[in-house]
Amino acid sequence: MNPEAHGNFAGKRLVVFGCGYVGGEVARQALVRGLRVTALTRNGEKAAALRAAGIETVVADLAGDAWHGAILGGAEFVLNAVSSGGGGVEGYRRSYLEGMKSILTWAKARGPAGTLVYTSSTSVYPQDGGVRVDESAPVSGRDERAAVLVETERLLLDGLAGGGTRPTSESEPRTVGGVPLPRFTNRAFVLRLAGIYGPGRHHLIDQVRAGEVSGNGGHHLNLIHRDDICAAIWAGFGAPATVDGGVFNVADDGAATKAEVAAWLAAQLGVPAPRFSGLPVAGRRGVVPDRIIVNTRLKAALGWQPRFPSFREGYANLLSH
Repeated sequence: MNPEAHGNFAGKRLVVFGCGYVGGEVARQALVRGLRVTALTRNGEKAAALRAAGIETVVADLAGDAWHGAILGGAEFVLNAVSSGGGGVEGYRRSYLEGMKSILTWAKARGPAGTLVYTSSTSVYPQDGGVRVDESAPVSGRDERAAVLVETERLLLDGLAGGGTRPTSESEPRTVGGVPLPRFTNRAFVLRLAGIYGPGRHHLIDQVRAGEVSGNGGHHLNLIHRDDICAAIWAGFGAPATVDGGVFNVADDGAATKAEVAAWLAAQLGVPAPRFSGLPVAGRRGVVPDRIIVNTRLKAALGWQPRFPSFREGYANLLSH
């Protein structure tokens, strides 16, 4: 199945909230597909670059409401790819949770979106010990940042359910006691992203060159290339109407150990295999648990296939440029 076969994107509208590493690339790809694109970013420098590319851009804090009157509602597609922007747990809460609340308020007031895609993270999973983790696995609120992400996901999905009667067709509103509820979207996809790498993101390569890699070499490293994330987002936007949305893991097929990845990179770079610090990467409170993120549901439901199925293809592409 072609994951974009049902998209028919040309001439439709896309609103992108958070035009950073992933959102900015989706916005640029949308222009190529013939969409009309509006982007929101808090970064003035990024806004200038987006405008230069032909993208209508609003500079504002997503968590506020000053932008609500500047962006028309009723877009066929909406992407929330906001990042934390720093500031610890409170930064997470403002960017993710308060940002999502603002989007839902805007959509209810200005007109619902056709399909909304939200990029979450596999960090919501607490599982360890090398176990395989699919979307049915429990998520955890033990880590404060993960708890914010879980709460944001639930806000979106619970809001979609509306707490009322589900309609039998897209034209019928959800109701409580026969009273129509404000709608914000017809369907929503939550994409839980594994560790992101790609053009301009060479952190692991730099660590291998330096001779020391954070974390434990025996832990599995779950990765996803930026371009494969974008492909998953387009698969959600282009999914047939029979697909209601839901939660999907976005990871490649590799899940090799960190030691295997580091040794392969060292061989490509012509440097000795690095040592491992056993410590978390800077800015994280703990080492990422050892687990294997399973992507089967995304493939089966949306027809997605990674262009870079393992770290070898992905990093070989980076090293060749």
